[in-house]
Amino acid sequence: MRIISGILQKQRFNPPKGFPSRPTTDFAKEGLFNILDNEITLQDLKILDLCAGTGNISFEFASREAGMVTSVDKNFRCTKFIKDFIKEHGIEKSMNVVKADVFKFIKNSNQSYDLIFADPPFEDKLHVDLIKAVMEGELLAKDGMFILEHSKHNKFEDQKGFKHSRRYGHVMFSFFEHSE
Repeated sequence: MRIISGILQKQRFNPPKGFPSRPTTDFAKEGLFNILDNEITLQDLKILDLCAGTGNISFEFASREAGMVTSVDKNFRCTKFIKDFIKEHGIEKSMNVVKADVFKFIKNSNQSYDLIFADPPFEDKLHVDLIKAVMEGELLAKDGMFILEHSKHNKFEDQKGFKHSRRYGHVMFSFFEHSE
């Protein structure tokens, strides 16, 4: 895995063997950030990365100096890996790591975020519950964007706030907008 752009551009990182996460491919990540670069200004945002895993997406946002990134994952190995990377690369001021179940985090959060990204395990059936938790609460700021990474076998066009989907190989990103 590598950082595509920004202050950490071309920086490579590899989680240890047997890591409990499936990272977003560089191909899919590059496609995602091309879309974001064309749709929004990646500056001074409050960003939330749910099911952060390797921190791949969080690191890309931090490298692009997009704003303050909060990475949430319930697995200790994942949060430790992210914290170690943050410390090693001196990006403590732009990233925060929380070890928590995403649904408990959403329920207990008193923050709102301009951009929320979530990459839950593909085999889980929690995608719709996650969409509802994000879109029906106050977690997503007014005019905010929620992006869900999922398998090409899932379709979410009927969910609240759905805007569009993009496919990159076996990976899809569905985009949702906060709507009142």
